[in-house]
Amino acid sequence: MNVLVWLAAILFILMIVIGGKKGARSFISLFLNFGVILLITLIMADPNANPIILTIIGCTIISCINLFFINKVNSKTKTALLSTAITIVILLIFINQVTKLTMIQGFGEEEIDELTIFSLYIGVDFVKIAASVIIMSTIGAITDVAISITSPMLEIFNQHPTISRRDLFKSGINIGKDILGSNTNTLFFAFFGGYMALLLWFKDLSYSIGEIVNSKIFGSEMITIFSAGIGIALIVPIASWINAYYLVRTREKKKVK
Repeated sequence: MNVLVWLAAILFILMIVIGGKKGARSFISLFLNFGVILLITLIMADPNANPIILTIIGCTIISCINLFFINKVNSKTKTALLSTAITIVILLIFINQVTKLTMIQGFGEEEIDELTIFSLYIGVDFVKIAASVIIMSTIGAITDVAISITSPMLEIFNQHPTISRRDLFKSGINIGKDILGSNTNTLFFAFFGGYMALLLWFKDLSYSIGEIVNSKIFGSEMITIFSAGIGIALIVPIASWINAYYLVRTREKKKVK
């Protein structure tokens, strides 16, 4: 416990020294997001609850915390939130179908020994739970990309007030291209870092490459990575178009007045 407190204290100090007030808000947002995820998880245990609706609510709250609480309410955070919402809805429909087709819901055979003492007849829809888990795993990356696009686009617009909507959209796409590769690789290495012990276990069990690829645990995590990558790819044109449309339309309205 003392180690956790010290690590949290070091992180808090570094975030304040480097980020100032925004760094402090970012640190507080970690605990707020954790509270939201914990609350959503507890409610999902109710068989009468709809995991998809809860996921949309949870993602909306987390997005508001990450965007409005940290970066305050302004044009770039508003367009980033709208872009995130549209992307999440598209992803939910897509991932729900992928989960049904690939049948990655539930537990893998590697987890059976630890679950034998528990009852699996808990009355919840594991397909929707699996889709919800994937979405909740990607929401941070999606909001991060959204604000990383809308913020520099606003700066470009302020420096070039007469820029056309098309050129501003192209600028957003070019910014997104640089972000796309780095964020996708971040998700990929986060998977291997978090599941290094699992890969070592596969080696100890003498799993072949085919057995590893076809295992439910490995497959579900790879689908999570690919789904997150799809979400990051989708948010780039969506955020670029919405932000370009909003900024140029606001400029035109001011001219009319």
